[in-house]
Amino acid sequence: MKEQKKVLGEERRTFLLQLLKESGQPITGGDLAAKTNVSRQVIVGDITLLKARKEPIIATSQGYMYLHQASPASSAERVIACHHDPARTEEELNLLVDHGVTVKDVRIEHPVYGDLTASVMVSTRQEVKQFMDKIKATKASFLSELTDGIHLHTLSAASEWKLDEAEKLLKEAGFLIDQE
Repeated sequence: MKEQKKVLGEERRTFLLQLLKESGQPITGGDLAAKTNVSRQVIVGDITLLKARKEPIIATSQGYMYLHQASPASSAERVIACHHDPARTEEELNLLVDHGVTVKDVRIEHPVYGDLTASVMVSTRQEVKQFMDKIKATKASFLSELTDGIHLHTLSAASEWKLDEAEKLLKEAGFLIDQE
């Protein structure tokens, strides 16, 4: 079997950028490493360099994604304030994606580090399941556990109406922080 040649330096970063731009799905660091015959750690460094060049790449629980300019399909966006225990996270995310909403991130206000934001990027039940499976498999904590369940989400959808409906359902289910 012929050994695959390593893709080096700038040529590799150009190739990674092309792969991410062309993919409609997240790509794992392991998959990118295999395609370029380097370690996953080299990919992490490459992604960091690309981000430093202002390339809109995000790391999600499913892998790396290139964020293309906002499309008409996600023309509405808003931030909501939520509060719940970790056991209800999957329920919260499924409620949102079932109503055509993408959960872009989760954000908390940490007493030492200030605002901390983590990419979530889930739009379907399958993506929610992958996110939850990764949390369980890695025994990771939810960011909101640092703030007793209080957190913000950036949501996007095709219309303000979809966001209004989702927000109404979140309120009925007891997820939203009462603003009164």
